[in-house]
Amino acid sequence: MKIVRWNPQINRMRYFNEFERYLDRQIDTTGYRGLPLDVVENEEGYVVKASVPGINPDDVEITIEEDVLSIKGEFTKDSEAEEETYLIRERRAGGFGRSIRFPVEVNVEAVEATYENGVLTLNVPKVEEVKPKRVAIKVS
Repeated sequence: MKIVRWNPQINRMRYFNEFERYLDRQIDTTGYRGLPLDVVENEEGYVVKASVPGINPDDVEITIEEDVLSIKGEFTKDSEAEEETYLIRERRAGGFGRSIRFPVEVNVEAVEATYENGVLTLNVPKVEEVKPKRVAIKVS
């Protein structure tokens, strides 16, 4: 049996490399990084939340076509720090995007989007035909 001395630097690099591979898998063929979303379904429709801190809401493009919601945008680099040497640079720059398909038809005309404290929230209602309807029981 071989005894190997624990080296935190090597183990840290291994985890860093695994994380980098994970991020690489999040990049789709268009070059956009994946956008993490929360999607909640209720009787009325769907609530979609995306964290996009520091971005101007005018720079986010939201489209819905054939029950597919697409969100795209771009984080810009800090221009004043281009000539500086970074010790740590974790805030990303570049494009992001995400598309999801809803399992039922949605009312595209009634979609509402709000942006507050870095969170983009979309309320996407279902069309009337697919909303559950309560049937009253008549007692004779």
